[in-house]
Amino acid sequence: MLDNPEMLQSEMTPRVAMPARQPAAIDHVHLRRYTMGDLQLEREVLDLFASELPRTLASLQSASTINDWKMAAHTLKGSARTVGAWRVAAAAVDAERISNAIEDPSGKQAVLVSCERAVREAVGYISALAAPQTPSR
Repeated sequence: MLDNPEMLQSEMTPRVAMPARQPAAIDHVHLRRYTMGDLQLEREVLDLFASELPRTLASLQSASTINDWKMAAHTLKGSARTVGAWRVAAAAVDAERISNAIEDPSGKQAVLVSCERAVREAVGYISALAAPQTPSR
């Protein structure tokens, strides 16, 4: 005889692994350490970062020398790490590691696609933070 039928039922229910939640495009905990919890400063830093991202990406895309490429990749990496945009930073690290980016069009293109995707995501995320919240029904 079963002492606790509910327990048996829960034990028989298959456990389904929930998909891991994708972390936000910006690590707010990391950023708040640098802004000392000042939300207005955090907003200003994010706005500046979002406005500079397209320019920095454009510098990477238009780099005609290895030095220009590495400088743009390094700038992208540093600014992303400052605000906690880890996916942008990781893509920039990949770009920075390519020493022959100018001579290897396929490798260059793959890294650029990764950087472009991460930049779009970060800019979109930051823009959504500034969007007015609509009440849910």
